[in-house]
Amino acid sequence: MKRKRIIRRILVYMLMIFLAFIFLFPLIWMIASSMKEDVQIFRDMGSLQAFLPPMPGEIEGGYFENYRIAFERADLFRYIVNSLIYTSGIIIFGLIVNSMAGYALARFRIPFAGFWLGVIIATLIIPPESIFLPLYVLVFNLGWVNTYTGLIVPFIANAFAIFLFRQFFLDFPKELEEAAKIDGCSQVGIFFRIIVPLSKPVFATVAIVLFINHWNDFLWPLVVASDESIRTIQIGLQYFMNQEPVEWGPMMAALTVATIPMLLVFVFLQRYYVQGLTHTGSKN
Repeated sequence: MKRKRIIRRILVYMLMIFLAFIFLFPLIWMIASSMKEDVQIFRDMGSLQAFLPPMPGEIEGGYFENYRIAFERADLFRYIVNSLIYTSGIIIFGLIVNSMAGYALARFRIPFAGFWLGVIIATLIIPPESIFLPLYVLVFNLGWVNTYTGLIVPFIANAFAIFLFRQFFLDFPKELEEAAKIDGCSQVGIFFRIIVPLSKPVFATVAIVLFINHWNDFLWPLVVASDESIRTIQIGLQYFMNQEPVEWGPMMAALTVATIPMLLVFVFLQRYYVQGLTHTGSKN
């Protein structure tokens, strides 16, 4: 019996390693290619060398030459700052608005609460592209085109985030809230002093989801942010694709730079991310 358990565990680990490699190999190839010249990238294609950095001396200027070229050819620093402002604004205001909405649905006696929750969840099946035109008309009429406000405000409310917060707060012990009420704490005070500090997992989960979704956002910034001063990194990457001929080394370097913030966010918040998903799925 013990031998079967060991064999089963080995097979599970092998399967996990295989699946992890499938997801990681494009990232590994991108990072390795960002250190190579175009000739080397195409030469190594189809071999294991494609996933390895070049040998010392094989590339002029060193391993980070393509990164230097990428920052010289396009204003990547400005694009990254714009993306950070864009995503940070959505995350900060989104956490406040969506957490309060989720808490209200979980705790307050709202008439037809189940119906309103169903309406909120139903919006998840609506393709975002289908509302871009009316949304753009609204933003245009408000004078928000080419502003951070026009980028951020339309995406503060998020149905998936509201649902996650509601599910988490359904599990939250009511005894803590009742004890706070006895001590004279207001409902707002209970939320910000008791609920929020003890809800790090779900806040981290929602923050990661919002960050990944909007850091990778392309279509909405393309429509609203035509001014280069507020252009995001995903729009800025177009510069490398529009070149003739395409410089693949610098483009891979720019893609690597654009990917680093997502990796850092997930690495530092993954523990809370797993906890948040576990807690939010524990109640109907």
